[in-house]
Amino acid sequence: MHTIRLSTHGTAPSDMRTPHQISHGDFQTPLPLARAICGLLSQRVQPRAVVEPTCGQGSFLVASREIFGPGCALLGLDINPDHLKKARAALGRGSSQRLIEGDFFGQDWPRLLPKQGPILILGNPPWVTTARLGTLGSVNRPPRQASGGLEAVTGASNFDISEWMTHHLIESAQGRAATLALLLKVTVAQKILRRCWAEGLRIGEPALYLIDARRHFGATVHACLLISDTHTEGPKRCPVFSDLDAARPQQILGVDERGALVADLQGRSRTAALEAESPEEWRSGVKHDCAAILELRRVDGRYRNGLDEIVDIEPDVIYPLLKSTDVARGRLDSGRALILPQRHVSEDPAHLAERAPRAWAYLQRHGELLDARRSAIYRRRPRFSIFGVGPYTFAPWKVAISGLHKQPHFLAVPPQAGQPVLFDDAVYLHPCADEAEARQKAALLNGSMARDFLNAVIFWEAKRPITAKALRRLSLDALAQATGVSPEDP
Repeated sequence: MHTIRLSTHGTAPSDMRTPHQISHGDFQTPLPLARAICGLLSQRVQPRAVVEPTCGQGSFLVASREIFGPGCALLGLDINPDHLKKARAALGRGSSQRLIEGDFFGQDWPRLLPKQGPILILGNPPWVTTARLGTLGSVNRPPRQASGGLEAVTGASNFDISEWMTHHLIESAQGRAATLALLLKVTVAQKILRRCWAEGLRIGEPALYLIDARRHFGATVHACLLISDTHTEGPKRCPVFSDLDAARPQQILGVDERGALVADLQGRSRTAALEAESPEEWRSGVKHDCAAILELRRVDGRYRNGLDEIVDIEPDVIYPLLKSTDVARGRLDSGRALILPQRHVSEDPAHLAERAPRAWAYLQRHGELLDARRSAIYRRRPRFSIFGVGPYTFAPWKVAISGLHKQPHFLAVPPQAGQPVLFDDAVYLHPCADEAEARQKAALLNGSMARDFLNAVIFWEAKRPITAKALRRLSLDALAQATGVSPEDP
């Protein structure tokens, strides 16, 4: 197998990145940004030593010398000898600097960190996931973590290596007079805070400063600078600033009274009365992972699949389909349909052999493609199984919302030609008995009170910001009472 050596410095995700850039960390921190960050940090700490665990070409080390003075010891580590050569050239001669060629994951960090503080642990770890490293054949990666059950099935065990690295550095610096300041994806910083608070690690006075990643790295990602002490403790809250120059935070993220991480504690406090005592029913749409065979298009009154074949099967296994983009745009008829081989997840699609023989023959004819679905959820399940179906699937009316879009819009969805509408698995749905209920609930959910609640608990930087877990927290009854409208009123 070809071995790729991943430089552990600032690998930013962008549409133009190449395996070489990912494996060698060519997205270096610009010196002006490094200087601005060090200037901000100088208002908080005057370190005796700066440690950059992923130093790359040394921008942070150069800026540290400029801002903190020649008496501040510098320690940098990187796996790429070419980067270290450029870092040495940028730093010039100095008795208080040490650059090490090495693998981050092979270091004894509690021993390597200076004993005397204050210490500033500063840097830009790579913005790349363990799954991406696996596709590149990289051996420079965190130790494999045990993962089983649902996490292994859904892929939740895949994570950004910067998350592992940051957590390991915080653990290594516990109890020392140290300040951590790292450039991270915002989603990674949020996970770090949640995890450290849950584990009782010391992360005193954390702060999160948003960074314009497109401007500095040409990357379309939500990025930030996460700052925290590792020798003090405090309340489980973290101010979020709009940029490095902001004097006041735009919001405070933290842990609420239920122990859940929320995006805006103040907004959460204002809307606390809307918290559901028991979870509301929100479900994801159908997961099938073989659109070319199971999703159909209406063309000139006939159905065609993704292979452009005419599909002539029993109509009672074909249902109208809306995808997340359709829901986000308020489109009620997409011209798409979905073949539904099951009416609940425990049903064996083989029942179609008698009930819908043409549909069963169609699935068998394309069995090779259906059998090639890679998700582990299909293993040890009856052949041609899908997921995300149940009684809620066949509710005549539904309220639906796209989980992928940043502007939440709830849509009341009617049946089509007497059939309930189905959704893909990027959509969340709330089943309703009739039109009046669906329209009233959609109106409530699109109102300002619901929006304030959701803005407080949803992290919009996530790839799929809207989740069933967040939606289930909002009580429709409490929302109706607060607005003086019954959710069942016509």
